Amino acid sequence: MSKFDELKKEYESVDIPEELAGVVKRSIREAKQKKSKRPVMRNWLIGTAAAAAIFVGSINVSPDLARAMAKVPVLGSLVEVLTVQQISFNEKTYDADVSTPGITGLGDKDLEAALNEKYMKENKELYEQFQKDIAELEKAGGGHMGMDVGYEVKTDNDRILSIARYEVNTVASSSTVMKYDTVDKVDNVLITLPSLFKNDQYIEAINTYIEGEMKRQMEADENVAYFTADDEYADGFESIKPDQSFYITDAGKLVISFDKYEVAPGYMGVVTFEIPTNVIQDNLVSDVYIH
Repeated sequence: MSKFDELKKEYESVDIPEELAGVVKRSIREAKQKKSKRPVMRNWLIGTAAAAAIFVGSINVSPDLARAMAKVPVLGSLVEVLTVQQISFNEKTYDADVSTPGITGLGDKDLEAALNEKYMKENKELYEQFQKDIAELEKAGGGHMGMDVGYEVKTDNDRILSIARYEVNTVASSSTVMKYDTVDKVDNVLITLPSLFKNDQYIEAINTYIEGEMKRQMEADENVAYFTADDEYADGFESIKPDQSFYITDAGKLVISFDKYEVAPGYMGVVTFEIPTNVIQDNLVSDVYIH
């Protein structure tokens, strides 16, 4: 079985609940009635975020949802991203800076709380692991280690909020991991890559473009290098994952992101490719997000 066939099988294995259409219609109806009966998470530690995560996870993989949401009238909301926690550590040869984002103003308070709890939990676990790593290094005689965790708002317009969260670890060399969340602020939907498309054919379309773009960039600049199928020293790029990291630009363009070392040598850092809309136009559910 080829790598693409494996990815296709992974994509098709995602279960799509039949109740999605009803969930969307009910949410729209309740919003129009302007009732304030939605439960609001006031304590992230009582476990309600788990239910919210199930709701978010079930609706976000569905192309049918994106088709339904594309017909919803634009209402808009004032959404902000703030630093809700800042941790700085500097002792001997160890240092860490951790900035945690928090979202306010989403119409769906369950979604807002689930995202905020996720950010707090992720950074708490990263910092705790950092402290454990220090203890291990000290037992071995000490060393140098650093960690920089933060975020960047990539897009914030009337409809789209895209947040990038980064984790840079430095020991002998450095590694960088990027995570993204893209939210429809009007319809209060956490957008995933599969939800933008009619089916999994977008994977092959994006792969073909990225492979060609890698070659074009390397031919134009000798300082640019990627792991390609022709590379004899490293596994070349074969395919994006169905849930590959991405964000949507202010201009409505899809950007695919790869972590440091994922498709290129370390000196290239985090690598991104803006995908021309005409490359994926026929696969898109609608032009609401990507155009």
